[in-house]
Amino acid sequence: MKRTPRRLAWLAVLALGLSSGAVASAGDPATRPLALEPLPVGAIRPTGWLKVQLETQAKGLGGSLDEYWPDIKDSAWIGGQAEGWERVPYWLDGIVPLAYLLDDDSLKAKAKRYVDYILDHQQPDGWLGPVGDGQGHAPYDVWPLFPLYKALIQYEQATGDPRVIPALVKCAGRIDRVLDEKPLYEWAKVRAADYALALLTLHDRTKEPTLVASARKAMGQAHDWRAQFEDYRLTDRQTSGFGMLSHGVNTAMGWKFGPVRSRLSGDAGDRDAIFNMLDVLDRFHGQATGIFTCDEHVAGRSPSQGTELCTVVEAMYSLEAAIAILGDARLGDRLERIAYNALPATFKKDMTAHQYDQQANQVICAREGEHPFATNGPESNLFGLEPNFGCCAANFHQGWPKLATHLWMKTPSGGLAVAAYAPCVVTTEIQGKPVRLEVKTDYPFDDAIEIQVTVQEPTRFPLELRVPSWTRTPLVAASDAPFTLGPPRLRTGDAEGVARDDRQACYRALDAEWSGTKSIRLELPAEAEAYRGFNGSTAILRGPLVFSMPIEAEWRKLKDGPRFADWEVFPKAPWNYALDLSPGSIGDFVTFRRVQPAAGSPAFSAEGTRVVAEVRGRRLEGWGLEGSAAAPPPRSPVDSEFPAETLRLAPYGCTDLRVTEFPTLRD
Repeated sequence: MKRTPRRLAWLAVLALGLSSGAVASAGDPATRPLALEPLPVGAIRPTGWLKVQLETQAKGLGGSLDEYWPDIKDSAWIGGQAEGWERVPYWLDGIVPLAYLLDDDSLKAKAKRYVDYILDHQQPDGWLGPVGDGQGHAPYDVWPLFPLYKALIQYEQATGDPRVIPALVKCAGRIDRVLDEKPLYEWAKVRAADYALALLTLHDRTKEPTLVASARKAMGQAHDWRAQFEDYRLTDRQTSGFGMLSHGVNTAMGWKFGPVRSRLSGDAGDRDAIFNMLDVLDRFHGQATGIFTCDEHVAGRSPSQGTELCTVVEAMYSLEAAIAILGDARLGDRLERIAYNALPATFKKDMTAHQYDQQANQVICAREGEHPFATNGPESNLFGLEPNFGCCAANFHQGWPKLATHLWMKTPSGGLAVAAYAPCVVTTEIQGKPVRLEVKTDYPFDDAIEIQVTVQEPTRFPLELRVPSWTRTPLVAASDAPFTLGPPRLRTGDAEGVARDDRQACYRALDAEWSGTKSIRLELPAEAEAYRGFNGSTAILRGPLVFSMPIEAEWRKLKDGPRFADWEVFPKAPWNYALDLSPGSIGDFVTFRRVQPAAGSPAFSAEGTRVVAEVRGRRLEGWGLEGSAAAPPPRSPVDSEFPAETLRLAPYGCTDLRVTEFPTLRD
């Protein structure tokens, strides 16, 4: 390998950083390769509605927390007196990719200021950041370094800063010595896969075997999420104590545990552990949006229970990491379901406020009254700067940016694979030749996707196209690029095709000789589907989108913040409806229509709505509030003497107050 100055910089400190840390034995097998290689930050640029969404985040809380929120502005991470634990690393984990996705010089400068301070103040022993912040966080608590590693790896990808890799390698040596003295505990123990993932990412870059040894040590001290879910006992709403193993965010971060460990073990059970976790959570705590209830802990299937925002973004990152490790099409389906529903729904649509907990049936957001949340406080579903607790204010920033940076990945065969569909431009090299790929689409609001490939000289390579489970008859057409379409495969690396189950996602390899600019058109037609929820209730799905009945709302300012206000939200219209449909033949009862959004509006907003669903329903007497939340939907089927009405439903992510899971009428 050519020894460039940048490579020499980190080579020079490898021995220093790991000299007294874990050492891999000569017999340790190499790590198992990734199925797909994520592209570096900056290789994918958002366009269309996704760019507007990221710009909205930058104009809201996402781009300004460092200007007024003490936990960022005056953090001990930059020599201040405020919190010096997880919040700056969380914030950097989102502001770094946001800045470079938007090529925003102001945001880049914000990120650089914090990165510079952290790197310039590395301790002589290798530790990065405060040793302890004087606010009850123990000295040498390794947990906050896990999100810091994620943030700094992204920063190095975007900037090429030669300080980053040596600093992280040196810090890994110090963490090794900490773990020898005191094994992982509490947050670090249940979230160790994030650290191991970062170490393996560094190893993929440097080929330094001691990083693998450090990853093995961390995973050896970690909580075994695979084992917990093979004998899962938290099947009910958890209401007592503070259990690390029932905690929603920990659980979402645990999704990646099996796939990450499989890179070290080669164990097929580790590779598949994420699918058992998803199945178990769907069964006992699942929601139509692809996520599970957790307010703060797993809370059953009632659509009035909450789901924490941190859980949503950490679930997305776990899926993105697992897609790279496994190349499994099913994970892309889950990623889109969460990203295009649960993520946007939990924000005020200008992203100047967020909730701690969202609800699928969210009919009121008020501080007073009894709340259904098992262990969270009465402000949990208010919209504000830091309702209930401040972790989400720092951590939500990674959601949209990391989705954008993981839309496409490289394949070992020298092609590109799509993880999730959204409008973007990809700039990379294949076979040493420049390639530009542009995705033109309004997906997930429309079924049509145009993929335009531009090369400077003729090049043959495949595009691995993900065919979602909700698409029965995908169509691929190209007028100017003759191609062959491979058989359906569950995973990109599968050598042989499989018979495609109507309900199973798959990859299809489109192989073509590309020259100049060529386009292909992909159609992913979807039909209405019924999600069966709590008490036999029904939610309406089409493609990755979940549809909810938006409730006319009154926003009442609770208090002014340093820049943006905190809000309560009250219903101004009836919401207690039952649907007149048969879930088994839902397509006969639901009509979808495209509508024209207001120019420049975020796609996930009332003004930006692009598609609606129409269905008949009737008011349901006796279904009302239970404290400050909708009562669980009455068990279906139900009867109603009210006249039938045509109800107009919008994508879940476009709503503030909503009903998503409805009882259904008897015949």
